[in-house]
Amino acid sequence: MFGAVRRRGAEEAGAVFVKVALMDGTALLFVPAPQTVYDDSHPMERAFVQSPPQAVEEAAVEARLAREIGFDPDVWIVEIEDREGRHFLDLAKN
Repeated sequence: MFGAVRRRGAEEAGAVFVKVALMDGTALLFVPAPQTVYDDSHPMERAFVQSPPQAVEEAAVEARLAREIGFDPDVWIVEIEDREGRHFLDLAKN
């Protein structure tokens, strides 16, 4: 497993996106969870959801990340390379 901050955004306001490259031409993408998953009784610093819910071609993930940067230039991108798809993120509960 290898991970790196690929793009630095605004420290005070940038959303964080995590790409997990599966080393076979596909990748997983984890995006910030919607605000509705946060509540005062269970505060979390950051929670993520997988979007889309399955591995897709890396080019599709890269296209999505490019759109996100175009929409919000303050985003952060973390990239992990792991054949098993491990990410160690806190995922939002459905």
